[in-house]
Amino acid sequence: MKPRHKKLVIAGAIVAAAGAATALVLNAFQSNLVFFYSPSQVVAHEAPSMRTFRLGGLVERGTVKRDGTTVSFIVTDTAKSIPVRFQGILPDLFKEGKGVVAQGQLQDGVFVAREVLAKHDENYMPPEAAEALKRAQQGNPKLAETISAEPIRK
Repeated sequence: MKPRHKKLVIAGAIVAAAGAATALVLNAFQSNLVFFYSPSQVVAHEAPSMRTFRLGGLVERGTVKRDGTTVSFIVTDTAKSIPVRFQGILPDLFKEGKGVVAQGQLQDGVFVAREVLAKHDENYMPPEAAEALKRAQQGNPKLAETISAEPIRK
């Protein structure tokens, strides 16, 4: 084999290896990407049915039910509501009427959460959840009365 052919083979191998590495990185990134959806978007079938996503909104008052380490509650954006089931220990700041983001999958109309995140102070709400609540309130102002009177800070 001539030296020129050896250089072309080496260059081709480097390009092929770089392409394979790029494909693997992009595939890993795509499979670990998690999007946020509001209950209204989930009811409108905008959320993926067989993939993990985040559901955010307010925990409806009077809906938290505990059975050992299994907790069920309803998350709302004041327009639509989604039942949530979680097995594990909830964060200390988890309360009815407060903001929550749950990560998991939708199964038979119930969101099965693997992780539940609660807000970290009195006025904080995740920006995505605050925006979803604002959109829901604009659609029906009477529903705004059902959420707590705390200010929402971005």
